[in-house]
Amino acid sequence: MSGKARVLVAGAALAAAGLVVTYLALGGSDYEPTAVADPCEPREWRSPQGVAEMAEQFALSALDGAACELQVTRETLAAALASERSRQEFAAEYRIDDARLEDAVQAGLVRAVDDAEEAGALSPFVATPLRAFAGNVPVDEGIALIEDARAVFEDVRGLLGRGAAFLDDPEGLLRDLIP
Repeated sequence: MSGKARVLVAGAALAAAGLVVTYLALGGSDYEPTAVADPCEPREWRSPQGVAEMAEQFALSALDGAACELQVTRETLAAALASERSRQEFAAEYRIDDARLEDAVQAGLVRAVDDAEEAGALSPFVATPLRAFAGNVPVDEGIALIEDARAVFEDVRGLLGRGAAFLDDPEGLLRDLIP
């Protein structure tokens, strides 16, 4: 090996040793992952600057609420809701039946509506019927809403889907309800 090559190898070895010493000096040996937050503890909403950020916070709040009901972490529940198969595996591992999962998703959505209203992201005029809807939504629709909550903030009609017809014809709705 030539003298120039020896100098380069020695320089690389010194740089590597310096990196290790710096890492240890800055506390690298004491590294512990951040603890997972308790989903039952309320989290303050940041100041969202648009529909996407409000939808993200709504979804995280709904996941927290559902995870609290099921006594699991938000991250565990989010992974479980990613697909039908992961949901089935989660339900089997934690012995959660469909009714309990539906109740938890509904409770999570209600919590998200409460949090959004408290943060000023939803007006009480929208939050009140949305809360009633969230408390009765079927589990698949609730999960879809958690996955993409933009409809809550973009368009009440989008959230209500076919049920939005009553907004166009409230007299027709009353006519159907009153014999």
